[in-house]
Amino acid sequence: MSAFISGDNVTAAGLPYRTTVGGAISGLNTTGGKLWLPIWSGEVIHAYDEFNMFEPLVTTRVIPSGTTVEIPVTGTVDLKPSWDAGVELIGGAASTAKTFQLILDKRPMAAHFEIDNIDLMQTQWEFRNELARQAALTLANVRDKQIYSYLVRAAVTTRLSGDPRPTMGYADLEDLVFGDDNDTASSGTRNLGYWGAPSATSATRATGALSALECIEKYIVFLQENNIPYDKLYMAMSPQCFMDIRALGVARGSTDFDDGGRQSYFTGQAGLGGPLTNSYGQLHDTLEYMGCTLVKSNHVGDTMGNVSGGNTLGEDKYNLDFTINQTNTAALKQGVRAVMWTPEAIAGIRLQGLKVDTVDDVRRNTAFTVASMMAGTGVLRPECAAIVHGFGDPETESDGSRNRTAMRASGFLDVDADGYTVA
Repeated sequence: MSAFISGDNVTAAGLPYRTTVGGAISGLNTTGGKLWLPIWSGEVIHAYDEFNMFEPLVTTRVIPSGTTVEIPVTGTVDLKPSWDAGVELIGGAASTAKTFQLILDKRPMAAHFEIDNIDLMQTQWEFRNELARQAALTLANVRDKQIYSYLVRAAVTTRLSGDPRPTMGYADLEDLVFGDDNDTASSGTRNLGYWGAPSATSATRATGALSALECIEKYIVFLQENNIPYDKLYMAMSPQCFMDIRALGVARGSTDFDDGGRQSYFTGQAGLGGPLTNSYGQLHDTLEYMGCTLVKSNHVGDTMGNVSGGNTLGEDKYNLDFTINQTNTAALKQGVRAVMWTPEAIAGIRLQGLKVDTVDDVRRNTAFTVASMMAGTGVLRPECAAIVHGFGDPETESDGSRNRTAMRASGFLDVDADGYTVA
């Protein structure tokens, strides 16, 4: 970079603002190239696609105009098991079609900055690239959190009000919640509250990680027994939860080598991941378990914390409390530990994609730049999402106190938006 800013052009001390008019001139444009904005816009869009994690994993659509997308929901075709003589078939009794809307958020979100030395944006790729990276990263982080909050919303939502489809079977959708086998996580045996807790012992974290893998198996069974076809299945978790699964079977003491030692689960030998020489240090690194792709993010579970106290993600429907009003310490995390979903669980819409604008502010003698986007999110199929948390499980709690209705009443905000209410 020093080769570009040496000499009489731009000094190191004059990067943010001009020191002299002459010192900011970068030379004649003899090639007739484009201005900096179209080029920089492409860099922002490319960086946004690189940093965004959840948007490619759910149903996404870009709309050219308007504010809503209409989604049809159809019932089943009528059946007459034994059609007697003289019985008239009328049809249509069970195949009623309903629709609901995906609506854009009321206002766009924007990443913005101003700069005095516009010549740096034209000539210095390193400087321009860093601003593009930060602008895209800001938007991608917020959009990731919005989508994750809706994945959790779908996982604690029951049936669409007026949904013409048959009632779900297999313990019913209301009880499709995965937790520990005791209302107090410290006395439970699944140790899901210790999974991903940095101060918990390696033994309890390992048990929690194994229990999380069992939750994947149970959810796959639920999808199959209810004839819910899917192509992709995902589970999102914090980096610590991810590493607890990645390290399953790694020896932590000399006794782990008794009876010939042990073999790590997610290594090249086991076929579920790469060899232990691979760090899996990138946030986009994944593992595979029974066809479920395990992804990690800094925007999930307890890392979200309680964001209901401030407007950090846009509209109130995104600002949920992921701690669920339970105990959360360094050694015990009883809130949302992970969420499982198929791409059909929720949908995201965007109006004409990402937009980059700039304007010269004569009064301030600067160039003001904004990267903005209009987006919206909605629940499509709540049966295609489920959460894993660190306390009671409705399958083991006799009063069903940890079903989806109870979860919605435990600190979540406005989870019945988009028409999804108890039928």
